[in-house]
Amino acid sequence: MIDKQTIIEVIKDFSEWEPPSLVEREIEVPLNLRIRRAVSIVGPRRAGKTFLMYQLIRRLLRIGVPRRRILYVNFEDYRLFGADLRDMAEIVDTFYELYPPQKGEKTWLFLDEVQNVPGWERVVRTIVDSGNVQVYVTGSSSKLLSLELATQLRGRTLVYEVYPFSFREFLRARGIEADPHPSSRQRREILNALSEYLEWGGYPEAVLEPGQRERILQEIWEVTVSRDVVERWKIRNTRVLRLLIRAVQESREFSVHRFYNYLKSLGIRVSKNTLYTYLEHLYDALIAFPLRKISPSYKALEASIPKIYLVDNGLYAEKEKGRLLENLVFMELKRRGFKENTSLFYWRDPLGREVDFVLRKSASRYELIQVAYQITHSNILRETRPLEKASKQLGRAQGLIITWDQEGVLGEGGAAARAVPLWRWLLGMGGRKASA
Repeated sequence: MIDKQTIIEVIKDFSEWEPPSLVEREIEVPLNLRIRRAVSIVGPRRAGKTFLMYQLIRRLLRIGVPRRRILYVNFEDYRLFGADLRDMAEIVDTFYELYPPQKGEKTWLFLDEVQNVPGWERVVRTIVDSGNVQVYVTGSSSKLLSLELATQLRGRTLVYEVYPFSFREFLRARGIEADPHPSSRQRREILNALSEYLEWGGYPEAVLEPGQRERILQEIWEVTVSRDVVERWKIRNTRVLRLLIRAVQESREFSVHRFYNYLKSLGIRVSKNTLYTYLEHLYDALIAFPLRKISPSYKALEASIPKIYLVDNGLYAEKEKGRLLENLVFMELKRRGFKENTSLFYWRDPLGREVDFVLRKSASRYELIQVAYQITHSNILRETRPLEKASKQLGRAQGLIITWDQEGVLGEGGAAARAVPLWRWLLGMGGRKASA
């Protein structure tokens, strides 16, 4: 039980706090809903959820909302360690005691890392139902994603996902203009920035402190593994978990069966069910995402060997350009609203020809994306022929090739495809912008 004086201290500390100046995120989160819904901001640890809350608070203050009508509480504050739902309710009640609203005044409550409070959803449901209050919650676990939230809050939430900086946000942090018609100097500047973004990713702290980014990224891995996986799920066999993470970092596809046999060859005994469980924990921490092969059969879809993508390029140990480029495209598609294994898949035929991404726009409309660092005479058919085959199978789906810096129509006849440079596509300047 948190004592009352500590709760008052937490509330008054915020009343004297000024939100810092930040890199503006391109995530449109509503400030004032007309319906009684909480806004849930979810994403991996250190992706910028807290700073997005600060951004929203700054916007409220700019439009004239009184500070006494805003409360921000971070449930990772050491003073709130061990808080339960009664403490959470007491924080809200004490805020209203200290700053009672005048008739008709609205209140904005920001509850950060709310999953640390068991039973938090009961308090949030009560607050939302009370009316004239806009509630925002954040969490670092996929257990706070749409399905679970819909259950816990009984339809009283809207979910917004936050990931590390997009390339446009990265350019903003670097002070570089995203001009659709750049001069030669601006083009070089954009490509140099893209080279950095390709290798080191967009975790905000690593972008803002490039001299410390290796340490920062390593620490993000360690904290995610130790807190979001090992501590949360009480994992004892940490050696297997770390070998699993290394395999996920280095493998384009991940087969539990093959990894199980590899561990067996090392003399490490572990069940396949345990490996599947560990993988789910990595997915739950929102640092890895499985992408499966498109199939009309749900069983075939689930049985396919998934390609594994990481939430940020900075988390890869091996910096192979083709894979890094593909990972950037995958994460940008997620930012644009595509959901892996629901509206986003890969395609492969029995001969092993593959299309990197299939976007399902409707029941009968698809778009295809092939990712290749560079198209040459030696690989053009390898990249364009699968687009042709997949298009015929899926019903004349539109195809696109994303390259490092090539543009125009590549290939001939039915195997021809339009190419767009990665920087143009990431900035939404490569023709039609794919969106879910």
